[in-house]
Amino acid sequence: MLLEGKNAIVSGGSQGIGAAVSLELAREGANVCLLYRKHEGEAKKLENQIREMGRKALAVQCDTSSFADAGQVVKTVIDTFGSLQILVNNAGMNWDGVSWKMTEEQWDRVIEVNLKGYFNFTRHAAPVFKDQKYGKIINVTSINGLRGKFGQSNYSASKAGIIGYTKAVAKELGGFGVNVNAVAPGLIETSMLKESEARDKIVDMAMNEIVLKRVGLPEDVANVIVFLASEKARHITGEVIKVDGGQYI
Repeated sequence: MLLEGKNAIVSGGSQGIGAAVSLELAREGANVCLLYRKHEGEAKKLENQIREMGRKALAVQCDTSSFADAGQVVKTVIDTFGSLQILVNNAGMNWDGVSWKMTEEQWDRVIEVNLKGYFNFTRHAAPVFKDQKYGKIINVTSINGLRGKFGQSNYSASKAGIIGYTKAVAKELGGFGVNVNAVAPGLIETSMLKESEARDKIVDMAMNEIVLKRVGLPEDVANVIVFLASEKARHITGEVIKVDGGQYI
């Protein structure tokens, strides 16, 4: 197993990509603290699944946009698991609107969750990783942070910010043996997509761009994140890896 004895935090870990990441990390030997905001039932189910694999698991309710909450989570994980080696910043949201109609609240909330939330957890985990001269930080961004998307100026800006943040922190922590990378998914078949009334239209539009002609699954992203969290990726840092079936090309 690639991650035997490692301890991880996964924000937004109860559904979609985050849930797949939590399970894949556990399958590779890691103990996992998965964070959720409102999907308690799903989080507790995942917590039990991970424990059934023989790993330690914690499902913790958390507002990732809260600096204090992030600090408490990092402390809880170290107190409970004994150490921390892996941080997966995944929690995110969208609140769409064209720029000439977007409210200040729409802008602020998306930036707070998607960008400040990543800072919050990295800020509290970085001193731990720096002192132990080891750590893996993986940030989930989006291909729309690379290219922008109509009606998502707040979301695209937050995801672009994550890319810049990833590269800056990679430079800051590289000398201490810490790897910092990002993954940029394209269209992924999450519950949000499945439940969308516009699912068919969204998929049809994406299929015009996706060269592999398939919608990605959460596991496709999780597998890359597990790789980046492992020593197989020890010489990779500051990178943004697209997981999009060629959608960005």
